Amino acid sequence: MFTGIIEEMGVVKTVGKAAQGVPLTILAKTILEGLKIGESVTVDGACLTVVRCEAAQFQVDLSPETAKVTTLGMLKAGDPVNLERAMRLSDRLGGHLVTGHVDGVGMIRERVQDANAVRMTIETPHAVLGYCVPKGSITVDGISLTINEVTEQGVRVAMIPHTAKVTTLGMKQVGEMVNLEADLIGKYVESLLHERQGVPRPTIKIDRDYLARRGLT
Repeated sequence: MFTGIIEEMGVVKTVGKAAQGVPLTILAKTILEGLKIGESVTVDGACLTVVRCEAAQFQVDLSPETAKVTTLGMLKAGDPVNLERAMRLSDRLGGHLVTGHVDGVGMIRERVQDANAVRMTIETPHAVLGYCVPKGSITVDGISLTINEVTEQGVRVAMIPHTAKVTTLGMKQVGEMVNLEADLIGKYVESLLHERQGVPRPTIKIDRDYLARRGLT
């Protein structure tokens, strides 16, 4: 579990090729303190497992599914990425509850300077938009943001100068893609309401294919 408060921006050092996935080597500093193999890190909002740690870098493996359904499949050497380690139970929850499981990819449709803030309109997939409410939370490339407005096709958020400075969102322009994760609480509320209304939950078969699609094998 994560909070959506980015700890640092790392830089992609290498994007490898392997039969079973895509190994990424990322240069970092802050998150490497105490980081161990097997721990989870969000990279632009996608939860990945650390498979190698070194003095100034770490490595994660992208499954084919993760590369396909998130923006991580488009990364190349030199690209900056937002990084956050898993939260501790004793931490302050400065953002909101974030799982690191990307629900969809959106596109920045508008970027407007508004006093000291930057207002962004993000075209949002229907699967994510259904969980969005004004003053609710959404995760954009791993960043916890407050939704200012919900439209028929997306959401509008505001980015303060600090966020623009310490995350990759400050560099993103109109037409660029972002990873989106809807509010976890909204998903549970929907599930409970469906159950009360007599709508059966979809049957989920947890097998190797199910785990592979979620990058868990």
